[in-house]
Amino acid sequence: MSKLRPQKEYEKTTAFRFFRWLSGSKDPYIGEVEMHIQEENILPEETIIERMREAQMRRDKVYDDELNKPAHLFHKVYVIMAVLFCIALVAVLLITVSYLPPSGNPDNPVNNVVSERYIESGLQETGALNIVAGMILTYRAFDTFGETNVLFIATCCVMILLMVDDAILKKQAVLNDRRYEPKNDAILQGTAFILCPIIFIFGIYIILNGHLSPGGGFSGGAIMGAGLILYVSAFGFKKTQRFFDEHIYKIAKITALCMYGLIGTYFYMTGANGIENHIPLGIPGHILSGGIILPIDICVGLEVACTMYAFYALFRRGGL
Repeated sequence: MSKLRPQKEYEKTTAFRFFRWLSGSKDPYIGEVEMHIQEENILPEETIIERMREAQMRRDKVYDDELNKPAHLFHKVYVIMAVLFCIALVAVLLITVSYLPPSGNPDNPVNNVVSERYIESGLQETGALNIVAGMILTYRAFDTFGETNVLFIATCCVMILLMVDDAILKKQAVLNDRRYEPKNDAILQGTAFILCPIIFIFGIYIILNGHLSPGGGFSGGAIMGAGLILYVSAFGFKKTQRFFDEHIYKIAKITALCMYGLIGTYFYMTGANGIENHIPLGIPGHILSGGIILPIDICVGLEVACTMYAFYALFRRGGL
């Protein structure tokens, strides 16, 4: 039968110290190493000026063409190569232009079976009255998907470069939100109160009717993005974040891009293998027509609207 040790006696044992160190409950440096807060090293103004002068002297010595002969030679070669490159580029462009076919020739490459297919069979194959929408969102949907990815990547790059930490953003919210314009401008808010609903409805109309009339995802998304920018300029980020914050922005943007990719992939795979895609084209002229054009227009519109608002918000205050 074992005998229980008192707590104080057990704390003196090696096993107790080892298990306390193993669990991380004891900092091995506290009480063992002399620690103190390092004082800020403030250099005298004379020292800073002297170091700047020395750095300028080293720079002048490195880029001195009279003493630094390799730099002088490189500069001459660089100028000569730049001039030769420009001359060669101009020559290539002029030679290329000289081989272009004359304007108005019926045998020009632009007048080929591809454009004829778009014009003559576009309505039957896409179900869209808008030939341009039928072309860029069905025949050339892969190119449009690449453009949408460019918008997504551009927004990610701007967020990486300009996005401010949430703690700093909350601390400076009031300053950044109304720094260069008056706060609660009655004229601006009254105008935005009337125009913003009209702008949003008009943007939605342009997106949903992109396969029936001039418009589509890009133009409708740009209109909705302009409406968001007007609203946030009039009422501030605090009110805008009630219905459109960073969380909703990420969901809308990523969902739109993924849905576009899934719809496009299914459409490409079935078409490339000669398989029926079972996506109804509908009756031309009706709102529910055009096959994949309507859902893709919605995805593109969300992507463009989110991108425009994100650029404005990030450049204005460093956050959504």
